[in-house]
Amino acid sequence: MNFIKKNWKGLLLCLCIAVPSWYLGHLLPVVGGPVFAILLGMVITLFLKSRDTLQPGITFTSKKILQYAVILLGFDMNLTDILSKGRQSLPIILSTISTSLIIAFVVCRLMKIPSRISTLIGVGSSICGGSAIAATAPVIGADDEEIAQAISVIFLFNVAAALIFPTLGSMLGLSNEGFGLFAGTAINDTSSVTAAATAWDGIHGSNTLDSAAIVKLTRTLAIIPITLVLAFIRTQKEAGQTANHVSLKKIFPYFVLFFLLASVVTTVFSLPASVTGPLKDLSKFFIIMAMAAIGLNTNLVKLVKTGGKPIFMGMCCWIGIALVSLGMQHVLGIW
Repeated sequence: MNFIKKNWKGLLLCLCIAVPSWYLGHLLPVVGGPVFAILLGMVITLFLKSRDTLQPGITFTSKKILQYAVILLGFDMNLTDILSKGRQSLPIILSTISTSLIIAFVVCRLMKIPSRISTLIGVGSSICGGSAIAATAPVIGADDEEIAQAISVIFLFNVAAALIFPTLGSMLGLSNEGFGLFAGTAINDTSSVTAAATAWDGIHGSNTLDSAAIVKLTRTLAIIPITLVLAFIRTQKEAGQTANHVSLKKIFPYFVLFFLLASVVTTVFSLPASVTGPLKDLSKFFIIMAMAAIGLNTNLVKLVKTGGKPIFMGMCCWIGIALVSLGMQHVLGIW
């Protein structure tokens, strides 16, 4: 009862932002509900005179609801389908993920970009956009402004990829199979992968959407090892800074284990789409709610002023991933 009394106002505000954002995301999938939610949240927060009664619910939404969204994402993962259909794409996926993380690390050092925003952009670019950022943020202790900035950068290049890649693929003479692999490995957000594959199918009368989606889901599984490694690195770093032992147990991303458990349950029991579909939709809605809360906690003016370097990093990651994806296809003889 005390939880409801403490959090209901902030939760309700986030819900009121999430509902129209969800609708707008369906109207413009290339933009997506999470981006609309962040933008609306950042605008609304400019007009809030008092946040005292709202803040507890906003904080709960940006932290806990975000983790629940990642857990529910696991119900969209049938590991048998992913392992059987996604095996061919594995070398390309590993190459693109490695490329993005290395580029993010190098640009971070050269341009002195804060490490947490660099990590979020690197992981978001290489794995699965907003979902990867949602999983990584609590592990590395990222604040809401860093999350908002990373989501904004990812969104920018999502839109560019969805608009450019179908035409680029045609100019390069990619096969239907080749474009499915290209879209699934070089575009980070599911909505943009869907938009690009759908545009390709419309141009070529093909059915690449299913294969691109499977490749994308295979990439999503990289959330598990990446978050575990980042948790270990943070533990070692904090232990070094304090000269005391820092327990991995305190930082360990247990919600990622629940994500894996949800995937195992879906696989073992072969859950039908009638069950997993609503859970997948709820996961997406929770991410939109969390992004609304993050928008409410974000200083729009500061975000714009500090956005240049992260955007440059995102562009470097985006170009690097696209080139490596195409290059690996050529090497493997898929092109």
